[in-house]
Amino acid sequence: MNRQAMTKPLSFALLALAACLSACSDQGLAPAPAIQGVDLAGTPIGGPFTLVDKDGKTVKWSDFSGKYRTVYFGYTFCPDACPTDVGVLMQGFARFEKAHPDRAAKVQPLFVSIDPARDTPARVGEFAAAFSPRLTGLTGSQAQIDEAVRNFKALATRGKDVPGGYLMDHSRAAYLFDPQGQPIESLPVDKNAEAVAADLAISVK
Repeated sequence: MNRQAMTKPLSFALLALAACLSACSDQGLAPAPAIQGVDLAGTPIGGPFTLVDKDGKTVKWSDFSGKYRTVYFGYTFCPDACPTDVGVLMQGFARFEKAHPDRAAKVQPLFVSIDPARDTPARVGEFAAAFSPRLTGLTGSQAQIDEAVRNFKALATRGKDVPGGYLMDHSRAAYLFDPQGQPIESLPVDKNAEAVAADLAISVK
């Protein structure tokens, strides 16, 4: 039997099938929307923590099991980055909540202080409430904050002294986690509220 003669029709058939599948895919299915943030799926970000809320009540990472979570590490004395990022994050969340109230109810936004020496529970609570009643502010002892920073692969170090205090050098990621506590993405707070809302609409089911 002529092996070459058999191969050519088979090759043409495979090419035709591939072309058909490609055409069907292009015509029948719209491409899935892409997130504008950074994909973190499968990365070793996140882990247990034990902190306190505005009332001094103990709060654990496991308390939010079954909920999506956004997590931002910052400090209330931050002069620029934190208010900007948290503002964009919560404005985006508000847009998402207005468009998808049922899905937004599955999300718990969290602000974690990296400056426990100055960020008391009450102060963190006031900071969070200034952006949204849905945002929970958390703080703790230095050891507790260090553990959270380490588990979430965040950056938090004391910076230069300034009149009346000091600055903190820190990362600016707004993490999104799934209901099992696994990382999904870093939300695009560096863009705008619309981008954050769009990513939440994609990632929160």
